[in-house]
Amino acid sequence: MALHDRPLREEDLDPDPLRQFERWFREAAEVVRAPEAAAVATATPDGAPSARMVLLKRFDERGFVFYTHYDSRKGRELEANPRAALLVYWDPVGRQVRIEGAAAAVAPDESESYFRTRPRGGQIGAWASRQSRVLGSREELEERVAELEREYEGADVPLPELWGGIRVVPDTYEFWQHRDNRLHDRFRYRREGDGWVVERLAP
Repeated sequence: MALHDRPLREEDLDPDPLRQFERWFREAAEVVRAPEAAAVATATPDGAPSARMVLLKRFDERGFVFYTHYDSRKGRELEANPRAALLVYWDPVGRQVRIEGAAAAVAPDESESYFRTRPRGGQIGAWASRQSRVLGSREELEERVAELEREYEGADVPLPELWGGIRVVPDTYEFWQHRDNRLHDRFRYRREGDGWVVERLAP
């Protein structure tokens, strides 16, 4: 039976949602070009939502990490309202996972460590872009890149002060498996004390 058509039963789930996510991620990685791509939703203090795609660069017992400019729209919204929702969707296997929880900046040394793994062009780009701000023209951006390339020629590109990781610490997960006639299988893990409660949701 193809993964896309396979039922999801509670007895098949790992009691730890992180382990369940890791299992699904490995299976998706065999057929999905960028299984780490995720939509992240944030909201202003008065509830106005916004969403965009990011890349999950780390997930472990501490949470799920993506990188951004802290003065971008999502960065400013998370500072004012530090909760986020993540959604990964893997169409070839008919699966999606929703994750919701508190969000906070990672430690600077963690951001520094990841920044060093980025291609040099990506490091320069992190300095050149004032993410989410109005830009006069593409040429303005390209001129800024050229200036920075000259400034850091022959030297390491430093970590920008307002760029780094955001970690989302889950308090709920939802695992969704496609089924025929829109009668999908959905299971929610809800944090309770030191453990997790698993609940089947109506499709």
